Order: sequence, then C-alpha cells, then structure tokens
Amino acid sequence: MNEFKRHQQTSINVQKQANLIWNVADILRGLYKPHEYGKVILPMTVIKRLHDTLLKTRDEVIKTAENTQSMNSVMRERLLKNASGYSFYNTSLYTFETLLADPANIESNFRAYLNGFSENMQDILDNFKFDVEITTMADNDALFYVIQEFNKADAYLGPDKMTSTDMGYVFEELVRKFSESYNEEAGAHFTSRDIIYLMTDLLLIEDKNTLFKEHVFKTVYDQTMGTSQMLSAMTERIHDMNDTAEVATFGQELTPETYAIAKADTIIRGGEPENMALGSTLTNDHFEGFKFDYCISNPPFGVDWKKDQKAVKAEHELGELGRFGVGLPRISDGQLLFQLNGLSKLKETGRMTIIHNGSTLFSGNPGGGESLIRQYVIENDWLEGIIQLPNDLFYNTEISTYIWIITKNKSPERQGKVQLIDASNMYENRHKNIGKKRVNISKACREMIVQAYGEFDNKEYRFDDRTVESKILNNESFGFTRVTIERPERNENGDIVYKKNGNMSVDTSLRDTEDINEYFQREVIPFSPDAKMDRKKDKIGYEIPFTRLFYKYTPPEPSETISERIKQLEESIVKNFQVLSGKKVDTDE
Repeated sequence: MNEFKRHQQTSINVQKQANLIWNVADILRGLYKPHEYGKVILPMTVIKRLHDTLLKTRDEVIKTAENTQSMNSVMRERLLKNASGYSFYNTSLYTFETLLADPANIESNFRAYLNGFSENMQDILDNFKFDVEITTMADNDALFYVIQEFNKADAYLGPDKMTSTDMGYVFEELVRKFSESYNEEAGAHFTSRDIIYLMTDLLLIEDKNTLFKEHVFKTVYDQTMGTSQMLSAMTERIHDMNDTAEVATFGQELTPETYAIAKADTIIRGGEPENMALGSTLTNDHFEGFKFDYCISNPPFGVDWKKDQKAVKAEHELGELGRFGVGLPRISDGQLLFQLNGLSKLKETGRMTIIHNGSTLFSGNPGGGESLIRQYVIENDWLEGIIQLPNDLFYNTEISTYIWIITKNKSPERQGKVQLIDASNMYENRHKNIGKKRVNISKACREMIVQAYGEFDNKEYRFDDRTVESKILNNESFGFTRVTIERPERNENGDIVYKKNGNMSVDTSLRDTEDINEYFQREVIPFSPDAKMDRKKDKIGYEIPFTRLFYKYTPPEPSETISERIKQLEESIVKNFQVLSGKKVDTDE
C-alpha cells in the first residue's frame, strides 16, 4: 500500500475509534471526572487490542494449554507462544463475548480473563494500575457497559484491520485529549506522523546505499519514546527500503501508562519487550554502555529538571566518564541534557534526529552550560544540520520548533560545515484542526525539505507558493568571544581612583561586554581613552542565530500608498454614514 492510501485508511480507522472513545466517556460521566477518563479508556483499549490480536489463535492456545499441563514451564511457555503466533498468549476460557453472557459475575470473570495473560503481559497491566478501576466500575454497574462498548463490531482492534500506525494515532489522540484535561503546558506534546516521517527520512538519507545491501541489521533508540511511534516508523521506513533488513528497537519512557502502551505495541509488532524500559532517562539510564545506529526523539520542551538534579549533577562531576560532563543547562530547561544523552548512545557511524524549541539555539551566557554544549557538538564536527519547522505543527503547542541532525561520521563534503534550512513555510493547512495542530507537512512538502537537505547547497527551493531555503555555514561561524570592557572609577574631582597595590579601581556599573574586538577601537577609545579590555574575563560562546541568518528586509510601505488607502477608507465611512442617516456630510470642514 502506498503512503497516500495508507494515510487515508489510517484516518478512517482512527475516526471510527474516536467515536468509540466518546461512547465510553458517556458511560464514565459522573463516575469519573473528565481528566480521569484515561484511567479506564487507555488500559481498556490496550486490553481490547491484545484480545483481538489473539482471537484467531485462541482455540489452538486453549488446546495447547490443556495438553501441556504436565510439561516443565520453559517448554510449555514455548509451545503456547508457538500456538498463539506471538510472544504472548492468554489461556483464559473467556472472551469479551462470553464475559457479557454472564453479567452477574462479570467482575470476577474479567479478572480471571486478565490473569490468563502470559507473564510478560502482566507487567503491562500492572503499570496501568487498573485493578482499582475495575472495582470502581463494578461497584457502580459500569463494567458491563464499558466491555459492551468495546465489544461492538466496529470496535475491532486486531492487527489485520488496525495496523501499528493506526493504533499509534489512536493512542496519541487518546493521550492528547486526556492531557488537555489537565491543562498541561507546551512541554507535554506529541509528535504526529508527518513530523516523524520527516525525521526518519533525514536520518536515513545518508545511509540509503548501505541499507540496500544483504544481511542489514540496524538498532534504533528513542530516549523519550512515548507510545513508541518513532520506533515503529523507523522500522517501517527501513523495511520500505529493504524488507529483509533486521531492525531492533529500544526505548525508555517516564510515564507508566504510556510505557505500557509502547510495550504492548512492541510485542504485537514482534519486537523484544525487554528492550523497553520504564523510568527517567536522565536519572536512571537503562541502556548504559549501549551504542545504537540511530537515535530519534522528541524530548519535552522547557521542562525543568529539579527532581533529577541530584543524579544529573553527580554524573556531571564524573566528567568524560558520565553523559553530562560537558556542561549543564539551566535548571528550568533540560532539553540539551537529552541531546547529550543521545550523543552518548551513538555508534561512531551513528546518526540522531532530535526536536528542540528555539531556546536551545541561543540560551545561556558564553561559558555557561548551554553554550558549552553547543560548542562541544560543533567543535567535534557532529552537528550536521538544523531545520526550522512550521509553527502550529504540534497538538499542544504553537511555538517554533527545530530538528537537529547530529552524526558522528559526516560525509567528506559536510565536514567542517553546518547546514541550516528554513522550512517554516513548507506546509499544507489542515481541513480541521486537531488541538493546536493546524498544518501538516504533506508528502510533497516533506520531499522538498529532504531534497534541499540532500543537495547540500546554498539555494532556495520553491513548491507552488511555498519556499525552503538552505544555507551552508562553516563551524567557526557560530563561535564568538565576549570581551569585557572596564572603565575606571573616578572620585568627585574626576580623578581616577587607584587601589593600594597601584592598580586602577574599576567602576563595575560602567562595565560592558561585546563579542568583537573592533568595537573597542571604533566605539570606546575615541570617547573614553582610559578604558581597557580585560582579556582575562574573555568568554567563548556558541550560538546559532537562525532568525538573523534568514532575515529578509521588507521595506516599509510608501507614505503615498498609506495616505491613499486612508483616503479611500474615509470616503467609504462617509458614504456609509450618508446612506444610513440620510444626511449629507461636508468633508471640506
């Protein structure tokens, strides 16, 4: 199926499930507050997905379970998985259909059904903390009706009808709606497939030749994996290029419910659930010592790391032995910590795409943590490019966002250089907004961006009335020196004040800093011949002035044009007034 048809089918499937969601919400209304609906709907969606996935092999699994009761657990486990066709199974005699046939015992039977899942599924169910909700629904006569809604014909979630991509959109839509009920900040955002596909294509653009070879094995890591959609998209894209390639995915997620969704999706896709980890990437790195071919992630924007600071600072003090030895950003924004973590996970041939907001381009003073991190990446020649995305692209935020492309192994023509691309105008408007997402990066728009990146040229690209502009700059273009200019302290008579050691006393209120030496000779000495530059206070800084580099001067509108427009407006107002009042207005007064 081509991408357009796949996207079209996905939209239809997701819309069908959206109707189901609100039907269930109607049942929960009054029993739960709106922001609490997710406590029921998210785990029930996962359970129904597992239920429908196993439905076709259910009879074979039950038969195998009966015939293997006397076998040792290892052999029995293997045979049950073979019978199910997946790395998990359910030996319960119940289905959603048979649960509904016995409403009087639906709570105990439903619990028995859940207990029938294989051990590797119990971790997923435990992270939803669903046991309390089962009791709440049962005690209020809601459990039967919730299961009934999920058992409707159009609520089928088996992989033969609902692909992993479809389910990704469903879960993201669910999580988004529930997070909005909490009025979460812009940092709690989700990444739609149009953005993910752009990230994957940028990751793979330099590896196309190697991916077509035989016996290809690639590893992919997402440090803030959410529902694991970036990992599934990378797998999809690599298989589009080479359907024989082996892809192993690894991910870590902070939120238990989201982790459970990701793990369930991974198991159904045939991935290794052991490669999914729960916990904070910053404080509890489950993949210490691992190196990956690709890192892809969208860490939270502008979220503080106060709760992580003890562990992060301890690792920072390890220097080169830790992930954060280079420097620490402000406590109020931990985005660049995730960038350092991703870098530590890259193979020497590895590539990373990571999304940041604009603060990562310039925040922090020279010599400060953010500047040191940018310096570290640029001076090691790892920053390959940065792409500015359109605004209004995310569900929960309207702010400017950027894709950073980082690699440990630049191609020869890119060495010593950084490519910046302004793709802020390369989008198509959505027919209907989803939250704050008003635009999409369509396939045609994505291809234009990828073309601009692949050609690696100072050039402007046009697609209808939209443009993409590419600039190539040397690494040195992003570094600068901040010079401290000191002026002497003077007494009431205007004489310079000296210290006991004979050194000139400095008036700190007159202290100035600049990033160019020429400024001193041109702007300071002619007016203050006693001033001096204290080069001991020099600070090296690195920033990426994206807006300035792509700024285009627009001359103001001629005064004659403005005057004519005002005159026409006045005439229109007078005319309308005369029609409404029936009185003539003398405009000469």
